[in-house]
Amino acid sequence: QIMILKIFKGVWFLSMLAVLVNLLFTYAGLPLDVVVNENGGSFISLGKDNFFYLAASLIAVINALVFVVNKFYGKEMDFRTWFYGLVICLNFFFVVALNFISLYNSGDEFDYSRIEYLIFGSTALFVIWALGWPVYSLYKKISIKEPV
Repeated sequence: QIMILKIFKGVWFLSMLAVLVNLLFTYAGLPLDVVVNENGGSFISLGKDNFFYLAASLIAVINALVFVVNKFYGKEMDFRTWFYGLVICLNFFFVVALNFISLYNSGDEFDYSRIEYLIFGSTALFVIWALGWPVYSLYKKISIKEPV
């Protein structure tokens, strides 16, 4: 279990670096007004700097939660390993979302159906991983036999 936790820590660190590098590249290519949502012809947009600082803050807070979980759940290796995996899934989602926003704001003609499997896949990965802990906890409770 300790080795798996160490592997997850390494993968988390690499995923955090990947999302930060991706954020910087995305920021460099964005227009001054970044469209973040389109609803029936009306657009919701943010300034380029506001988008960057909002995304950087969200990424920083979510990745900092790893240290909070380590502090309060130091002895529960199973939970910590699961939480590292959850943050890895979120970082993967952030990379996909940032690339999608960058692509959408580039003005290029693109067939979005080619990447919808990545968008929905990253969301499904996060949901499945998030549901994994309650299922694992329930299985662990049921499988532990109490002495009579």
